[in-house]
Amino acid sequence: MGAGFVRKQRELGEHVNVWNRSFEKAKALEADGAHAFEDPAAAAKGAKRLHLSLSDDASVDSVIEKILGSLEPGAVIVDHTTTAPTPTKERAERLAARGVIFQHAPVFMGPVNTREGSGIMLASGPKAIFDPLEPTLKKMTTTVLYLGERLDAAASYKLFGNMMLFFITSGLSDVFALGQSLDIKASDAMELFKTFNPGNAIGGRGKKMASGDFSAAFEMTMARKDIRLMIEEAGRHNVTLDTLPAIAAVLDRSIAAGHGNDDFGAIAANYVK
Repeated sequence: MGAGFVRKQRELGEHVNVWNRSFEKAKALEADGAHAFEDPAAAAKGAKRLHLSLSDDASVDSVIEKILGSLEPGAVIVDHTTTAPTPTKERAERLAARGVIFQHAPVFMGPVNTREGSGIMLASGPKAIFDPLEPTLKKMTTTVLYLGERLDAAASYKLFGNMMLFFITSGLSDVFALGQSLDIKASDAMELFKTFNPGNAIGGRGKKMASGDFSAAFEMTMARKDIRLMIEEAGRHNVTLDTLPAIAAVLDRSIAAGHGNDDFGAIAANYVK
């Protein structure tokens, strides 16, 4: 992803210094006109903006500590790393106390997106920091979504989005497993989703769930029955489903708590206030 960002910035005419833990990767970007450095502090020296694309909170903290002494007055650190909300908030507060300008801007972008300047970038934190940066961030991607002044909002929403990707992907794995048990190819099973889009439930059922409306469109006891059918059918063919049994357990708890006649979205009843 970082390489894509670098190449896009060079295309936009920006002077770019680059550092990577593997110097060979940074060095390769000199072919695109970037200047590679073996030390992050040297790469940061003289820069007006520093864009971080790292692996986790620990790597972000480590790199920031190494570059702080090289920052020019007024330089801004823009962190595109997917990080946890609590450490992100603590990091922003810690840097603000030291007079460092910090903007968290995680992305829903892959390597192709960073190179093309497409995808979604999230941002949150003080508007006084975000507003001057917005024109620059908009050159990096198709959509920049500012989520307000909460320091941890962008980090939180990035996890929400990735969480849904994990749920969908693990659900597809179970669909393919059930399909295998029925001698239906995964590619053939995917034909269904050209017409039936379960993702619409996010805007439909999800909106009702978020408002605490659990009036039954798909009664929980009936949903649990369908899950039983799926698990039993897979079992008849000695195929194990990985995700669905955990969902069955969640529905069992909700039914035991008295939500059997509610919509199966009532599994969220304890979390919607």
